[in-house]
Amino acid sequence: MNIPSELKYTKDHEWIKIEGNIATVGVTDFAQGELGDIVYVDVDTLDDTVEEGDVFGSVEAVKTVSDLFMPLSGEVSEFNEALEDAPELVNTDPYGEGWMIKITISDDSQIEALLDAAAYKTLIAG
Repeated sequence: MNIPSELKYTKDHEWIKIEGNIATVGVTDFAQGELGDIVYVDVDTLDDTVEEGDVFGSVEAVKTVSDLFMPLSGEVSEFNEALEDAPELVNTDPYGEGWMIKITISDDSQIEALLDAAAYKTLIAG
């Protein structure tokens, strides 16, 4: 299972790449594997400020629909529009072309609460 060490993670199986005050967010390799074939990604919070832990969108797979939770408070500044035509990118390249949103972070202190790769690996190992 792919768990890149340079990323941060949440207990909700999202990854976060932090570059200055911008965070790129997607779902982990583990999450996409559990969900199965992704057929639709819905993000209706573009340009909205969303609090940490609140729902920013949903991902629909053949078997289920799952909410996507905001890992950090901030403004949803960008949506990966490639997912509109190719939602399967979440399955094939979850840490690259399958990213979902970019956030302008409003509270840097929340970053400390995110999991590192070792802690996330422990979480999914059960």
